[in-house]
Amino acid sequence: MDVNSGSVHIVDDVVYDVLPYLEKKESKEEILKALANSYAPAEIEEALEECHELEEAGALFTEDIYENAIDAFKNRPTVVKALCLHIAHDCNLACRYCFAEEGEYHGRRALMSYEVGKKALDFLIANSGSRRNLEVDFFGGEPLMNWDVVKQLVAYGRSLEEPNNKKFRFTLTTNGVLLNDEVMEFCNREMANVVLSIDGRKEVHDYMRPFRKGKGSYDLILPKFEKFAESRHQDKYYVRGTFTRHNLDFASDVLHLADLGFKQISVEPVVAQPEEEYALREEDIPAICEEYDRLAKEMIKRHKEGRGFNFFHFMIDLTGGPCVYKRLSGCGSGTEYLAVTPWGDFYPCHQFVGEEQFLMGNVEEGIKTPQIQAEFKNCNVYAKEKCKNCFAKFYCSGGCAANSWNFHKSINDAYDIGCELQRKRIECAIMIKAALAAEEKEN
Repeated sequence: MDVNSGSVHIVDDVVYDVLPYLEKKESKEEILKALANSYAPAEIEEALEECHELEEAGALFTEDIYENAIDAFKNRPTVVKALCLHIAHDCNLACRYCFAEEGEYHGRRALMSYEVGKKALDFLIANSGSRRNLEVDFFGGEPLMNWDVVKQLVAYGRSLEEPNNKKFRFTLTTNGVLLNDEVMEFCNREMANVVLSIDGRKEVHDYMRPFRKGKGSYDLILPKFEKFAESRHQDKYYVRGTFTRHNLDFASDVLHLADLGFKQISVEPVVAQPEEEYALREEDIPAICEEYDRLAKEMIKRHKEGRGFNFFHFMIDLTGGPCVYKRLSGCGSGTEYLAVTPWGDFYPCHQFVGEEQFLMGNVEEGIKTPQIQAEFKNCNVYAKEKCKNCFAKFYCSGGCAANSWNFHKSINDAYDIGCELQRKRIECAIMIKAALAAEEKEN
């Protein structure tokens, strides 16, 4: 993979062995001598010629032309394009790993009022500049515990579209406990995407996502999720799970969900402090990487059998995707994207809620601490020492600022376990792309 151009090459053994010497700018004669015992001179010369052609085409050993240009990107006017509305700081489950459960959002259980939500949407309209497409996530806790307000805010958002030349894209995340036909029908009409929380196999899900009295939730939610996914024609949704130290064989959970018929699947590593009994630790990384390999191979096999499905962390666009500046700056938390608490406070994202040093303002007064906004605007791969020489930097965009803060008390650091797993996922994603491309070429 050529990092700066984004080019991915499928190479044979001789090219693979030639590349390190070319990277060190060794001469043709030196390379011929070094590989004389492994390949015939004609093979080496052919490989060198192919590599030089790629280099001339700007697909190999390209220079980083973006570091200087990032300054202009940092100085752009701040435009807000997305809000995460914490419609409910309350939940009807007691998930062991949930950040929302920690001290009941630091002591404040609440439901967002229509008035607060309305002001949040007004703020988004007023601060979105010329951007037409706006995103609003209904989040929690459990949003369905405040369902009437969700519906009211969707209606209000729709009323703002035409007068302001805007278009809202609404999404909803739910644990499924209160999911019913009325909710499904409304979501299929109004929600561009829904996220359905389920961790995989029954024993895994029920251990981590019980009701407050300890009973598991799998049997209640699964039939609802199956019906919902089918009602959306297996598109524009995700079943989203979290794996922990208790299920390092998480590929089995992904495949369990696929066997149930779900086509859009995300099962993500838990992020937790090491003292938590379910937290992932450095010594778990080899096992997790092996599991990603197992999953990738099985996905290729199932695709060839006509039983393919999408796994969120293996979805990678090698031909397009976000512009390079978006790749450099990440998700936009604290600048383009803000979280709104039930009482109307702004935070950089949902994972910062309750961290008072990151309180940015409120729906009544707008942004009151522009210095926080400026800090997040300067958060990019070139501000992070760990990212500069990483091949994955244009795909992870420097990783999650909240994870960096939680582990290093700086948004310009990186969560090390997360980095290792991200690199592995990208390797697997590229491997899948290469395998399927080779199959297509053969056919």
